[in-house]
Amino acid sequence: MRSSDGGAATLADAPGGASYAEALDRLGGEGALDVFRRATALERAGRSIVHLELGAPDVDAPPHVVEAAVAALRAGDARYVASPGIDALREAIAADVASRGAPCDPAQVLVTPSAKSAVFYAMLATVRPGDEVLVPDPGFPIYPSMARFCGGTPVGYALDAANAPDVDDILGRIGPRTRALCLNAPNNPTGGALDERALARLAQAAAEHDLVIVTDEIYSRLVYEGARAPTIAAQPAAAGRVLYVDGVSKTYAMTGYRLGWLVAPTAWMERLVTLAINGHTCVPPFIQRAGVAALTGPQDLVAAQVAAYRARRDRFVAGLAALPGVSCPVPAGAFYVFPDFSALLAPRGVSSAALASRLLETHGVAAIDGAAFGARGEGRLRFSFASAATDVEVALARVAECVDALVR
Repeated sequence: MRSSDGGAATLADAPGGASYAEALDRLGGEGALDVFRRATALERAGRSIVHLELGAPDVDAPPHVVEAAVAALRAGDARYVASPGIDALREAIAADVASRGAPCDPAQVLVTPSAKSAVFYAMLATVRPGDEVLVPDPGFPIYPSMARFCGGTPVGYALDAANAPDVDDILGRIGPRTRALCLNAPNNPTGGALDERALARLAQAAAEHDLVIVTDEIYSRLVYEGARAPTIAAQPAAAGRVLYVDGVSKTYAMTGYRLGWLVAPTAWMERLVTLAINGHTCVPPFIQRAGVAALTGPQDLVAAQVAAYRARRDRFVAGLAALPGVSCPVPAGAFYVFPDFSALLAPRGVSSAALASRLLETHGVAAIDGAAFGARGEGRLRFSFASAATDVEVALARVAECVDALVR
């Protein structure tokens, strides 16, 4: 095929070319990845950068997990498998969910290529044009992005003083068009968690208003009080209306494995499996074998990382709270701090986006503008302390330099 000027036709842009579907304009991005690209570009130019933008553990996956994947590959376990997932992993997932007080049959499990994909499928299966979806603000930006993509309207709910979802605010925002409630506790970006009483109130409200609950449990093992965060899936009033999302990325340092799952009511499963067939066919079986090893094998890494994260959290919170004009709630879980710089920024007419840019470009600290997680995040920054402990000390010193420059 030849182009009009006699050269070979290409896929490059051309006047009058085809246009993409408008639905793509309803999708939003993820600020952490944008900052990561800029930070790595600065590093390539010779700058010293402390990476606190990504929620990526600074350790490798446990050896028994790696060996399970390698052994499966050597055994030729890299062919198509059933779209819902291999039996061993679905059984391990069901047992894990049941251990949290939520009865679960392996037939209710759909294995997905990441927890983010599970959220994607849950929203596609739930949200109809014109529906309202309650999402945390600040919260993980994929929730409102997917609500808009499906033709719905995201309605942001506030977090309370402890940076946890504000139950009263959620209840006050339920209206006749409300279809779904998105929960993420512990929360990204704040680390705020929910207790059993709060979950019971939300489950009861969901039952009364016939809501679907999409609960993202990716940080449920990364908590600093108790062994596991409670789940709304264990609430009797929530039975039959919970879409439960989880994965291995954060807990087991398996971010690159891209393995997650969606647990849904039995009546939804046939259609969800069809959605998976259209979307990804199946997750590679050697990756699923690694997931089995993670869930059923030794949990030493989890305990060690939680202890390390607790120490970094305490140091980070103390260091930030000591800065003039900065307050920093103590996160109950996950591996983020979400300090409030408003008292420092507002009198000077500086936005949190400008602060994040200054921190990166001038002081070499990659953090995320709080407004990237919703309008209520303005004035805040998200720092991930999943990176090495030495990075926390360097970052605190550089943040202090930046704050001092603003004060002066």
